[in-house]
Amino acid sequence: MTELMVEIAGVWLLAVLAGLPLFASMGLAAFAFVHLAGLKDSIVPQKMAQAMNSFPLIAAPLFILMGNILGAAKITDRIVAFASSIIGWVRGGYAHASILASMIFAGMVGSAVADAAGTGAIEIRAMRRAGYRPETAAAINAAAATIGPIIPPSLPMVIYGVSADASIGRLFLAGVVPGILMGVSLMVMVAFVARREGFERSKFGGLSAIGKSFIDGFWALMAPVVLLGGMFSGIFTPTEAAAAATLYALFLGFVVYRTLTLADMPRILIESVETTGLVTALVMVAGALGWCMSVSRLPQAVTPLLTGTFHGPIPFLLMCNLVLLIVGCFMETLAALLLLIPIMVPAAHSFGVDSVQFGLIMIFNLILGTIHPPVGVVLFVTSRIAGISYETMSRAILPWLVPLLCVLLLITVFPVLTMGLPNWAMPTK
Repeated sequence: MTELMVEIAGVWLLAVLAGLPLFASMGLAAFAFVHLAGLKDSIVPQKMAQAMNSFPLIAAPLFILMGNILGAAKITDRIVAFASSIIGWVRGGYAHASILASMIFAGMVGSAVADAAGTGAIEIRAMRRAGYRPETAAAINAAAATIGPIIPPSLPMVIYGVSADASIGRLFLAGVVPGILMGVSLMVMVAFVARREGFERSKFGGLSAIGKSFIDGFWALMAPVVLLGGMFSGIFTPTEAAAAATLYALFLGFVVYRTLTLADMPRILIESVETTGLVTALVMVAGALGWCMSVSRLPQAVTPLLTGTFHGPIPFLLMCNLVLLIVGCFMETLAALLLLIPIMVPAAHSFGVDSVQFGLIMIFNLILGTIHPPVGVVLFVTSRIAGISYETMSRAILPWLVPLLCVLLLITVFPVLTMGLPNWAMPTK
């Protein structure tokens, strides 16, 4: 069966090279497996349907909808203004404010692309007016956008939790400290770059300016508090938090700021349905392909090979980092997660690595792929916003990968950085 699975991987690769969408190539690989194994073809649609029979998965379309509502309601304008009033007056302040705004926005949308698109136009324009080179401004925005899926809520964490049978609540909490470390590391990098390139200081507006921007953006800034507070207090589960967050986003857009109208809703719903459809298709075919891997006993064949090669969890995790970083450069995050979870998570368990910690490591690596050529989707978004070529953007982002890779190394070597908060707030029985 393992040899058959290797042959099916060749079918999948040929389908990808032929230009078929990833979900279609994965589905064809699953059909090829059951057909060549002499099983009934009807098994594939059955396993696809079973993959969607998951209550936590309901959170995915709701988080997507919430992100689209917040973007359409222009909530980001107030978040950027607040971040600028706090830290915009130091050397390189606009870059620091961009990172802080991305950290706050990350507590609302849970997507790197949504973070880059939602705050990018305002932040990049402000940095360019302050004398930053376009590629520098775009690189800072792109690097900060990777915090989006790490600080909760996070769509990749929902997908991982469903696929790996891990607690989504613990995954959300595990991302808090790494997300903060990412922001701090990028701010340290900004401090060095600002001194080297001679960025000017802007005038401090005073406590009154901070207070005014805080009051103006108060309800928007409360969104992460509502989400995390509700989960911490047990008012709602992480899945129910997605519904609460969506209702809160509608409340902000229609009642508080009145930046949304009923005429905006068809467009928002259509965009959300399109994105949800893509995610759903990936989850369904990945469920079928994961079943094929399980039947072929591919994970059982890979795990002894890895345990015999690596002695201890740290060497294993460092190897996983290298593999995942390479995969993330060529494959979309959710698709890579769904393909690799059935293979890598059992191996991680054999080394005693908690599934929550390993999930953070997987997501962190694959998210870095969104800002690394050749298939860095966040690079495409930010280069278009900044009006620069993709090649220029690809060169400019490379130094900003260094602080993020340092954080990745820290959470790999020191599990307490990811597991400390969930073990304290949501201890396992």
